[in-house]
Amino acid sequence: MDVFWHDDVLRHDTAAGVFEAPPSELLAEQLQHPESNPRLLNMRAILQRGPVAGSLRWHEGRHASEQELLSFHDAGYLRGIFAADAQGKRFSSTTLMSPGSLAGLLAAAGTSVQALQSVLATGNPAMALVRPPGHHAAPAMADGYCFFNNVGIAARAAQAAGLERVAIVDWDVHHGNGTQEGFYDDPSVFTVSLHMDHGAWGPSHPQTGAADERGHGAGLGSNLNLPLPMGSGDQLYEMVFSRFVEPALRAFKPDLLIIANGLDASQFDPNGRQLVTMQGFNHLARRARALADELCDGRLLVVQEGGYNPAYSAYCLHAATEGFLGQPSTLTDPLAYMPEPAARVEADLAALDTRLAAAGWRFA
Repeated sequence: MDVFWHDDVLRHDTAAGVFEAPPSELLAEQLQHPESNPRLLNMRAILQRGPVAGSLRWHEGRHASEQELLSFHDAGYLRGIFAADAQGKRFSSTTLMSPGSLAGLLAAAGTSVQALQSVLATGNPAMALVRPPGHHAAPAMADGYCFFNNVGIAARAAQAAGLERVAIVDWDVHHGNGTQEGFYDDPSVFTVSLHMDHGAWGPSHPQTGAADERGHGAGLGSNLNLPLPMGSGDQLYEMVFSRFVEPALRAFKPDLLIIANGLDASQFDPNGRQLVTMQGFNHLARRARALADELCDGRLLVVQEGGYNPAYSAYCLHAATEGFLGQPSTLTDPLAYMPEPAARVEADLAALDTRLAAAGWRFA
């Protein structure tokens, strides 16, 4: 598997404060923002040092061009992001740029496109190991640590290169609202989001992530939201993927599968309330790889999204990477112990089935 990295992703400084919020004079020690360098440095380290290392080929990423950014984002929005680089700007209580952060944002988007171009050239899966994440960034809105929508820009680059139909599957613990917004009226891009059922969270995230957000106009039926109750773990995630995601993608028949690889649905992530383990991410990734082989001639692009426990997220990434290679996880899980409420799984699955049916979805 080809992995793409650019050192400039480390130049995006998210500072410190009350976890993700601005600093407080009431605290003796401010905390480093959860979307900061340690999470990605550990992810890179475990891929280079762990058992999967021999199966990976590392490549240099690049910055995105303005034309690539404009394929997804509005021109006025881009001007605001570029202008914020000089002095820095807090776009919301949780989402900020420091002076000089723009290089990191450009590297994340461009490295995602570079990995996509590798997939198209070789037919082999590729991963963009990047930060900041991008799936909350709408065409004209920064949100949730995200500024440029890396998967959205990569999808548009794939279409510019000649592919017609692109599927994006996002299993980050939070709703991929920016990706949804960018393709909401476009039937050529099928967007799927498995996420904790958190609802809207203000002006920067007005989308609810509910099952009835199905697309608009020509795009009606091309956005599938799968909101999962808090406490969902490996079994429910895999059953939902099998029951809803797989038939939807088979019906859509994509030319390319993009995975927005958020790892914050893990048991130990400070930004989620789910119970997915290393094994759970491995199983999801193996299913994604099998679908790419079945539907897309192996064209699979993986773009890193969330994952905010800087130690356990790295282990989850190692397990997922082995899954994207079609292999079981080989590392021993150092932490997982919280039991999934197995007796609730069937009831949760039935409840989601009912919500989807009420929203007009039908699955084979």
